Amino acid sequence: MTRHEVSDEVWAVMEPLMPVPTGRSRPWADHRLAVEGMAWKYRTGAPWRDVPERFGKWNSIYKRFNRWAEDGTWEKLLAEVQKQADAAGKIDWVVSIDSTIARVHQHGATLARDTGGPAESQESVVRAA
Repeated sequence: MTRHEVSDEVWAVMEPLMPVPTGRSRPWADHRLAVEGMAWKYRTGAPWRDVPERFGKWNSIYKRFNRWAEDGTWEKLLAEVQKQADAAGKIDWVVSIDSTIARVHQHGATLARDTGGPAESQESVVRAA
């Protein structure tokens, strides 16, 4: 068994959802290699140019990633995977809301407040003097 960035189990879910080439264009390189190149790039945090050649040409992988982002392929894939996981009872839709309060720094608490636009604040400074 070879090591993949995307497991066989995950790929079995993704493969049927991948776009098919339309028109009279050249056939795309293997989708799995391209997706694994994308996964490698985001797993490592490396630039696109550093994607290893074993996944294909970095520029082709980037263009495909970008094309799929623009045409909604990634959103459709996510929605379908979520739908399948929800039907299988693997998703818990509990939402946690954080009510954190961010306080002002101690030195910023005593600053004068600007109540109007730039012209009004200039006039208020002149009147106060």
